[in-house]
Amino acid sequence: MDKKTFKDIDVAGKKVLLRVDFNVPMDESLKITDDTRIMATLPTINYLLHQKAKVIICSHLGRPKGMFNPKYSLAPVARRLSEILGIPVKFASDAIGESANKLISEMADGEIVMLENIRFYPEEEQNDDMFARDLAKLADVFVNDAFGTAHRAHASTAGVANHIPAVAGFLMGGEIRALSKVTGNPEQPFVVILGGAKVSDKIGVITKLIDKASVILIGGAMANTFIVAQGGNIGMSRYEKDKIEVAKNILALAEKKNVKIVLPVDTVVSKEFAPDAKAKTVPSFVVPAEFQGMDIGRKTAKIFKKEIKNAKTIVWNGPMGVYEFKKFQAGTKTIAKAVAKSSAVSVIGGGDSVAAIRELGFADKVTHLSTGGGATLKFLEGSPLPGVDMLEDKE
Repeated sequence: MDKKTFKDIDVAGKKVLLRVDFNVPMDESLKITDDTRIMATLPTINYLLHQKAKVIICSHLGRPKGMFNPKYSLAPVARRLSEILGIPVKFASDAIGESANKLISEMADGEIVMLENIRFYPEEEQNDDMFARDLAKLADVFVNDAFGTAHRAHASTAGVANHIPAVAGFLMGGEIRALSKVTGNPEQPFVVILGGAKVSDKIGVITKLIDKASVILIGGAMANTFIVAQGGNIGMSRYEKDKIEVAKNILALAEKKNVKIVLPVDTVVSKEFAPDAKAKTVPSFVVPAEFQGMDIGRKTAKIFKKEIKNAKTIVWNGPMGVYEFKKFQAGTKTIAKAVAKSSAVSVIGGGDSVAAIRELGFADKVTHLSTGGGATLKFLEGSPLPGVDMLEDKE
């Protein structure tokens, strides 16, 4: 995974097509409610500006399904980026067309133009080669800093690299380095913490990392499938009936490879799936019929904390409970605190896991917060990432 970055090439005075992930959340008035993704790409943008490159920013926003929709326009994002940088960010009303061509032709060194939402064009998600070729004509160099879309073989993430030199930005390069450390030869004990709703989302990660991990801690609703596979009763809790055999096979494989899989021993349960539902704690393998699991219990959190404390390498992806309800965030936040206190190399992925670390003010206490979501999981499970694979290799 030794890929070139823009520091390996000369970008001075060149037109740089910079693919970023500015898929930021907005409220009904189209005001940005969280600019974390914008801030994450600032080191790359500032470096390019310092090098006097002509920066052409390309991104998607939402799922407009290949049609123009003002709800998904990047115009508010261009305004916010201009405010952050303190310089004008010119906005093209298209990505391929008259507006983009005019603004780019008029660019001076060290200026920025942002293209309209690339997913307004159906050819983008089709990875249409002619469309990718037209995008490439806008620039001299392609810099990919959108790790969050690296698992997508789209025109602006992969196809354009067939026509102009393609290298990584700071964010992309940092993701590759951090994730390569934990998938390569991680220092032991290596503790993998997995949560979230579905075993199916994490099968690839478990299968890949079971050869490297010492301990796998499983929480969230996905733990229920493993509990059922071992004959437990989970009441009304969510689980994947069609993945019970998969769970049994994973447990058998872990035993064969001498990898310890730790499941919850107690669970916070409720009769209702609601933010203010009355809750109590019960043993995880004997949940009453009318109750459903909402979070790991204190005994489980204590066991997980002990394993985390002994770790030298940690990968964490997925919440321990229903994180969208404040009442059931305790398990996830306990794990976040334990990971932050650990001296281990720690890589955190997944929206709720990262959110817990940030909300507690521990972002600077972990080694790496991944911006990838699905791309992070794909990397960890060893699947091809078109947005990474197309980058030029270092000689």
